[in-house]
Amino acid sequence: MGVETELDIGVTRTLILDGVAHGGYAVGRDAGRVVFVRGGIPGETVRARITRRGPKGRFWYADTVAVVDRSPDRVEHPWPVAALPHGEQDAHPAAEPVGGLDLGHVSLPGARRWKGAVIQDQLRRLGKIDWPEVEVEAAPGDDQRRGLHSRTRVQLAVDAQGRAGMRPHRSHDVLPLAELPIAVEEISTLPLFDRQWPAHSKLQIALPTASQPFIAINGSPWSPGKRGAKRKFVRESVRVTWGAEEIAWEFQVAGTGFWQVHRHAPQILVEAVLQAANLQPGDHAIDLYSGVGLFTAFLSTVVGSEGRVTAIEADDDATRAARRNFHAASNVELITADVRKVVAAGKLPQASVVVLDPPRAGAGAAVVRGITALKPRKIVHVSCDPATFARDVATYYELGWEMTALRAFDIYPLTHHVETLAVFQPLVS
Repeated sequence: MGVETELDIGVTRTLILDGVAHGGYAVGRDAGRVVFVRGGIPGETVRARITRRGPKGRFWYADTVAVVDRSPDRVEHPWPVAALPHGEQDAHPAAEPVGGLDLGHVSLPGARRWKGAVIQDQLRRLGKIDWPEVEVEAAPGDDQRRGLHSRTRVQLAVDAQGRAGMRPHRSHDVLPLAELPIAVEEISTLPLFDRQWPAHSKLQIALPTASQPFIAINGSPWSPGKRGAKRKFVRESVRVTWGAEEIAWEFQVAGTGFWQVHRHAPQILVEAVLQAANLQPGDHAIDLYSGVGLFTAFLSTVVGSEGRVTAIEADDDATRAARRNFHAASNVELITADVRKVVAAGKLPQASVVVLDPPRAGAGAAVVRGITALKPRKIVHVSCDPATFARDVATYYELGWEMTALRAFDIYPLTHHVETLAVFQPLVS
């Protein structure tokens, strides 16, 4: 396809989208120049307006403004304020979508195929391995709910008039909202959109399974009425199936602290970790980046009273909650420390299995070196970012370990985010 004019911000191009990229972009090319296109779908031909220039002009970013050849995976976006506006009449769109549903224009099966292709691509380019097709597993009920009403944790911004809403893409403004269909249905019981909040504040909302909803203003718990109890912690109940057994735990979690966002994610991930780890009674497991102890709890149940779980977490609020959760668990050791510093100091104990769920930045080469040096039977690595996960995969292989299993979970439906769980074991010579 020939060059119509030089690429520049505001220029519109007709592009054939023939690839996927991490971050929710489809990939097109203009005279050999890579263009990352928001709002398109691989396989489509679109009109796209250039919005940004990458470093040294090596690549560009663009927004879809019209679909010329439509993908069968394209659907009507379920939440208009989160949809990319179409139309070529203006040099720049009058409105930007709010965040939270960047793949809302893609069918759920199509989005899962997209995410699987991204994982494969990242493993090939950054992990330096070829991996077969990745099936991204759906969470229960998401297809029936069209991917909506799944999130139990949300954040809202407040505008100068005290109205709660969200910030549009790459904007400091606040778009007031009247509803939040990405959250579980219980959010409709809260007075979020029909009251005035402190101007320019941040609202954090938790909708837990085993206690009342929680709201914080700029990090401080809030409740209606002067006599309302300002609870800092909420309770979450998780029940999983392990073999013929059903195991249940209740957790205290800081209302502003980390907890898996999707309503079914805790159960999905715990069952996947238990299956992957395949611990036996009497084993010793290490749980790195353990948070309030979601995995720790169930690992400690499986290894039994003669086994042991060492859980390491840097966040003070999370470990404070974990101490409440495990005050009666004699086989759990809780360590409040930065995982990297523990590894660097050589203070990781020997273990049968290591489980880690690092933040979006990944574990990093030093941590991977430290845990492989323990020579556990296996390492179970959970990740929420395909790019940093792939870089960690490359380190495992450099150290003589191989990935023997990989699963992926669509616990962030209608977004580009995806969770992976991999098993690593020493290469057999």
